[in-house]
Amino acid sequence: MTASGEVTNMYWTLELAAYLEDAPWPATKDELIDFADRTGAPPEVVQNLEAMEDDGEPYESIEEVWPDFPTADDDFLYEEDS
Repeated sequence: MTASGEVTNMYWTLELAAYLEDAPWPATKDELIDFADRTGAPPEVVQNLEAMEDDGEPYESIEEVWPDFPTADDDFLYEEDS
């Protein structure tokens, strides 16, 4: 929530989520916020993390934070013919 009581929408981009790739997984919400602060991530990353639900359980990977994060299994690059 913002100071005026509005709920902020969380949005992720590949560029923003990349700041969490090297986070110490598994990590709690507070640990991820601390990591983002210490590593100089943009304010949007911290805002997104603050907007996440916190049930006290650690997040196991970036995919739990942003399910659309592309993994090595995703084929988003074109293969060139030899």
